[in-house]
Amino acid sequence: MQPSIVLASGSPRRKELLEQLGYQFSIIRTDVEELRRSEESAFEYVSRLSQDKALAGVALEPNSIVIGSDTIVVCDQTVLEKPNDFEHAKQMLMQLSGRAHQVMTAVTVANKQNQETVVVTTDVWFKPLSEQEIKQYWQSGEPCDKAGSYAIQGIGGRFVTRIEGSYYAVVGLPLFETDQLLHKFL
Repeated sequence: MQPSIVLASGSPRRKELLEQLGYQFSIIRTDVEELRRSEESAFEYVSRLSQDKALAGVALEPNSIVIGSDTIVVCDQTVLEKPNDFEHAKQMLMQLSGRAHQVMTAVTVANKQNQETVVVTTDVWFKPLSEQEIKQYWQSGEPCDKAGSYAIQGIGGRFVTRIEGSYYAVVGLPLFETDQLLHKFL
C-alpha cells in the first residue's frame, strides 16, 4: 500500500500547486519558528525552514511522506520576509523597485527514514514603483502575508517585468522539483 502524502503547510497557494500535480494528500499545519540564525546564509535558512517543517510533519504523521516548503525573497544579500506593517512593506517594495532580486524556494520531502531538499532560485525583475502604487497595493491586502511584500500570481504580478527560473517556485512550490522528489519516495 502506498504511503499517504502530507503537505506541512497552511498556504492555500501551495495546496493549489500540489493539486496541479494530481496527488491525493492531506494538510497539516506545523508550528515552526521562522527566525534566521545570525550565521545562516539565505540558502541555508530557507533550506532549514523547509526541513524543519517536513520533519515536524513526520513527527505528527510518522507513516506518511511529508512535504515541507518555504519561500524567501533576497535582495542585496538581505532576506525580505513577510512585512510587519505598511512602512515595512513600503521599504521592501522600494528596495525591489526597478531592479532584480532572487526568490528562493526550498522543498523538502521526508519520511521516517530519509529526507531530501531542493532549493530553486528564480531571478525576478521589477519595474520602477511609485509611492502611490505601493500604497494602493498595500490597501489591497495582498502583500500582508507575503515574503518580500508581493504575490506574483496576484495583483503584484503587474510589477514584474521578467523572470528567469521557475514561476511556480516564486508562487511557493516548484512543480517539477517537487514531483521529482516525490517520485523518489513513492
